Amino acid sequence: MSETVQTAVVGVRGYAGAELARLLLRHPRLHDQPPVFAGRVDDEGAAHGGVPLVEIHPHLGGSNGTGNLRLEPFSWELLAERGVEVLFQATPHEISREVIPIALARWLRVIDLSGAWRLGDAVNRAVYCFEDEGTQTAVATQAQAVYGLPELHRAEIAGARLVANPGCYATSVILAVKPLVQAGLVDLEHGIVADSKSGVSGAGKAPTARTHFMHAADNLSAYGVFAHRHTGELLEQIGVTGGQIVFTPHLLPISRGILSTIYLRFKETQTRESVARVYREFYAGSPMVRLYEKGLPQIQHSVRTNYADIGFELDASGRRAVVVSCLDNLLKGAAGQAVQNLNLMMGWGESEGLG
Repeated sequence: MSETVQTAVVGVRGYAGAELARLLLRHPRLHDQPPVFAGRVDDEGAAHGGVPLVEIHPHLGGSNGTGNLRLEPFSWELLAERGVEVLFQATPHEISREVIPIALARWLRVIDLSGAWRLGDAVNRAVYCFEDEGTQTAVATQAQAVYGLPELHRAEIAGARLVANPGCYATSVILAVKPLVQAGLVDLEHGIVADSKSGVSGAGKAPTARTHFMHAADNLSAYGVFAHRHTGELLEQIGVTGGQIVFTPHLLPISRGILSTIYLRFKETQTRESVARVYREFYAGSPMVRLYEKGLPQIQHSVRTNYADIGFELDASGRRAVVVSCLDNLLKGAAGQAVQNLNLMMGWGESEGLG
């Protein structure tokens, strides 16, 4: 276990990058080791040694010296000079596909927040249309990737060189459904329906016609039906086929937060206690999952935390269930989960810096 570690963040300009910077700057293990922030900087910014971080994200300024930090022009030489050991990559997947093999060759450990390396099955990866698919470098890099959902892969994450941080929607659905499927309770022939809704920040910082205020406000819309990129994560991590689950995402007119409502049928009659026992046993020792013994989770109770909240109700027959899962898409669905993975990789307490 290391007492501290030098980190770097590439992609700090985005929503997830901003949250990642905030968490790392306040992490109790990293008080004297602020991250190196690197990325694209224009000529004027480069001439001044980079862009002040507080110009990009004013809320990150503070009395602990953070006002002096800068986004510096990215170079491998910069990371080497600063002694970086762990690289957080918060960039689009196309950039991660290019950068991460080089980072691994330079013996950096990497936590990637994009979808570049999440999927082990080439059929599932096809949705991304990766240009380097099947190349020797891509195959070798994918072989090193560990899916970064601590509640499922805690031991593998601890020793990983490349952690592929899960998607936000995928995290909400997998955590809700995996314990029940693994316990053999779910009647997969009847299928699982996952109806998920996310705040607009889940679409990223770059504006689009769909995320523009005039479209998103006072509206609720479905998208990515039968084609969303997170679907492959559900199949691989829950252990179901495409014919056994339907996942439909929706855009909520709120800034952040996810609520997934999942409908499923049990093979045999269950009681509330029998289902709760499965969840309790599965998540024993998982500090970032909160099981609702009564009532159902709401976005307002999980937003701006790193908790995944799970609750459920059974019908009178005990054969059908509705499971509700809530989390913050920028924290447990992105930056907070990345820091949770860092803690595991460093041998620190899993929830350090996330309270």
